[in-house]
Amino acid sequence: MPVCGGGLAAILVRMPRLRLALLAMVCVLASAAQQTIPMEEYRARRAELRQAVSDGVVVLFGQKARENDHSRSGSSQEPNFYYLTGWEEPGAILVIAAPATEILFLPAHDPKVERYTGRKTSAEDEDARAVTGFEQVLPAGKFETQLSKLLESSPKVYTRNGRTNAARLKELLPLREVLDAGGAVAGLRMKKSAREIELIQRAVEVTIQAHQAAWKRIAPGLFEYQIAATMTAAILEAGCQRSAYSPIVGAGPNALVLHYEKNSRRMDKGELLLMDVGGECSAYAADITRTAPVSGKFTARQRELYNVVLGAQKALIAAVKPGILPGKDKTTPNSLYKLACDYIDSHGRDRQGNSLGQYLTHGVSHHVGLDVHDPGAPERPLEAGMVITVEPGIYIPEEGLGIRIEDMVLVTESGARVLSAALPREAEQIEKAMARQE
Repeated sequence: MPVCGGGLAAILVRMPRLRLALLAMVCVLASAAQQTIPMEEYRARRAELRQAVSDGVVVLFGQKARENDHSRSGSSQEPNFYYLTGWEEPGAILVIAAPATEILFLPAHDPKVERYTGRKTSAEDEDARAVTGFEQVLPAGKFETQLSKLLESSPKVYTRNGRTNAARLKELLPLREVLDAGGAVAGLRMKKSAREIELIQRAVEVTIQAHQAAWKRIAPGLFEYQIAATMTAAILEAGCQRSAYSPIVGAGPNALVLHYEKNSRRMDKGELLLMDVGGECSAYAADITRTAPVSGKFTARQRELYNVVLGAQKALIAAVKPGILPGKDKTTPNSLYKLACDYIDSHGRDRQGNSLGQYLTHGVSHHVGLDVHDPGAPERPLEAGMVITVEPGIYIPEEGLGIRIEDMVLVTESGARVLSAALPREAEQIEKAMARQE
């Protein structure tokens, strides 16, 4: 029955005061539940991988069930496994082999465990194939037998190198060389499908809301963790699963620490607050950074340096196109990194009169997708369909100033589309957004 059609309205016809509110709530929830990748797209990904490593069997292990049900943090599926299956429940195993073998192995039901974690899908369930999207769904207990049969005609075995996958396979197959399928999987993940871009855009929009919520609250005397809490709450309130990474909210000297996570310091008047925060929605991540004045107004020096960073970011975004390299140092020609260094070096000076390029202490771009740092390489040219960050920064310890501006960009055939363009980044715009709340 269509949830947002006439069926529910008929049920609620005798409750006029609640009808509109309940209909709106249900429709929103239904919309959120539809934020998924079609099963056909997962099948196409597996087919591409099977073609890329057609001389062997690919084995990937999903995330194990948590041993401690009182864990402090929730669990999430291993990204490569999720990319190929869309399956989130723990304990699953994926096997792919030419010419057309795809098997998903699932753990058997364990009533004692499911009493705590909820009922899971098992190969014995009548709807297992429909629910998983796999034609072959077998009990996990049959994995070793099936793998042995497949290896009789396919001598090579591939996995995604890592502690879980490679170690388990080497224990099972001590006399076989376990090859890495990571490059093949990474190659698929770098270019996003139209549906992936939609989901990433959703994560970006929620993250923008989180930053705007923070701007409404920033004030001298508050603690960094209060701003982090405001941003995390906005992400969860929007129906997203979690933060894509630990919020980085650093005031004053803490903005100099690139992956600062304590978020424990009180913000003082006259300082800058760097907020590097992103939401994870329908498994896809966002990564956005803004730097704002705690008092609501940039000082002259803060504005000067902020505009250098902003100018560099604008130059980088204008340069994004297929063929350019992300780069990892200023010696890499035709790279975003070299362009950032050259721009920052030619704009502004430190207190000793030196150029500012030395204060750019990190890369200026990385891929984003299922991981906030999705597969990518600084020496691989950008291609249309890739989603990256553009994030120059300046960090001057002597002045206690750290400034970073980070946006998410879709590489197109003609250049770049800024997915996070709706979040202001001009100094005047940020001041105006903060002033409206006073």
